[in-house]
Amino acid sequence: MTATNTAPAAGVRAPLTLIGIGALAMAAVETLNPEYDLVSETLSRYVHGTAGWLLPAALLAAGAASAVLAVRLGAGTRRTERAGRAALVVWTAGILVAALFPADPPGHWTRPSLSELVHGSAAFLAFAALPAAAVLLRGTLTTLRPGLRTALNTLTAASVTATAALAVLLADVMDGGPSLGLGGVPTFVGLVERLVLAADFGWIALAAAAAGARIERGRDRRA
Repeated sequence: MTATNTAPAAGVRAPLTLIGIGALAMAAVETLNPEYDLVSETLSRYVHGTAGWLLPAALLAAGAASAVLAVRLGAGTRRTERAGRAALVVWTAGILVAALFPADPPGHWTRPSLSELVHGSAAFLAFAALPAAAVLLRGTLTTLRPGLRTALNTLTAASVTATAALAVLLADVMDGGPSLGLGGVPTFVGLVERLVLAADFGWIALAAAAAGARIERGRDRRA
């Protein structure tokens, strides 16, 4: 196999590998910190726990995967495609900034530090941008890989729904502390955030797989 033939495959594997590393890092930091409540505590707080460096490492890996995906998708010819790629770039920038500015320790909801404000704002912007990118790029990606249509549509719907729920919960939490809970659980913000991240990471992986078709077609035209 020639270098020309292996380059496209490597280009597809890069974002998939990076998003896989990010997911594994998040799973590892979750496992290493059983004292944190995954239902009510956001993952951002894990930076202060055991092996807390895994959290920013996971975000950096996800940001790098998204950056590679944005490059692979190209500028686009249709307005929705260009807007979707722009939203993907916003997600990428937001997740990278959130990685560089750590959140405050658990319980610091009402008096955030400057680092927390930057982290939270960047993360919220990223969370808002990814579902927008998924909706806008749905037509492009399903055209490239029709076999992924159902999976892409499912993850897009999951990202939009979970992100809307997260926005409600975060607004409630920041208005005086955790609420909108059930029984002894003060809030579901941590659980919903994890659902958002799972949907978003899954979408990036599928989008990278779909974008591989564009690379393969470009290679075929050059052959």
